[in-house]
Amino acid sequence: MAGAPERDDDAYQATLAHNDPAYLKSNGVDPTVTWIGHATLLLQLHGVNILTDPHLTEWSSPVSWAGTKRLVPPGLDFEDLPEIHVVVISHNHYDHLDLPTLQRLSQQWGPERSPRIFVPLGIKAYLDSKGIPNVIEMDWWDQERYKGLSIHAVPAQHYSRRTPFDGNRTLWAGFAVISDDYRFLFVGDSGYSPDFEEIGERFGPFDLAAIPIGHYAPRWYVKAMHVNPEEAVLVHRDVRARCSVAIHWGTFPLPGDDPLDEPPKRLRAALLEAGISQRDFSVMQHGETRHLHTDTCEPEPRNIATHTNDN
Repeated sequence: MAGAPERDDDAYQATLAHNDPAYLKSNGVDPTVTWIGHATLLLQLHGVNILTDPHLTEWSSPVSWAGTKRLVPPGLDFEDLPEIHVVVISHNHYDHLDLPTLQRLSQQWGPERSPRIFVPLGIKAYLDSKGIPNVIEMDWWDQERYKGLSIHAVPAQHYSRRTPFDGNRTLWAGFAVISDDYRFLFVGDSGYSPDFEEIGERFGPFDLAAIPIGHYAPRWYVKAMHVNPEEAVLVHRDVRARCSVAIHWGTFPLPGDDPLDEPPKRLRAALLEAGISQRDFSVMQHGETRHLHTDTCEPEPRNIATHTNDN
């Protein structure tokens, strides 16, 4: 596009946090969040291990040898995951619904202990056809209870497509995961809309919100489906999040004009303009684990060192 900034994916570098998989596997008490990359988070809440939009493979495409190749390895490998109990999937795009990851998750701990997978309307039939069990389909505002958690599908402004012939035939959504003492919102993928105020009114205030900040340019094309960092700050306020973390950036070189390292810089500027602390809406390193508190957003990483992933 004329006038768009030049994007040099080859020059992009990301800092990877050295993690503590043994701690995550044994942890049944401490609430934590780990950013594995893109829209994939591991949330540990009261002994329940939750994955959002799990993607732990190399390619975001219909085939495992071509397409969009991830630039940053997953912050946790399969072997490092604790047993996963709950999976939420926001929509069927390849960078959010990764079939090889789901197939392996459904087999990793045996058929009797495969995770419960919560999806928007229309996706269950596809996963059923691929032999993936324990799928629960939800419409916007539907509620399910599982392992002491209340799981709500919430509206998003996006679209769905898996092939050239199935545009918008399945739904897209975010998810609110609520326990007796903690409220988490996974926005998924969305443009900015009045839905966020309603989500905040119904379920807020949230202790933690995972809000996308990347893949927002060119605005004439993606504004309706992807928030930019400035709009992400509005989402943080609308849903009444006490703390937020940034997702959906710096992992895959998805089509678009925004440089891969630009979203955190624009987020910092937007937070400064809005008078919001960077502690309250923060950017995590790939693989970083943080303890979750109900009284502060101050990061308390479990990780003790980092290294740089050069591409």
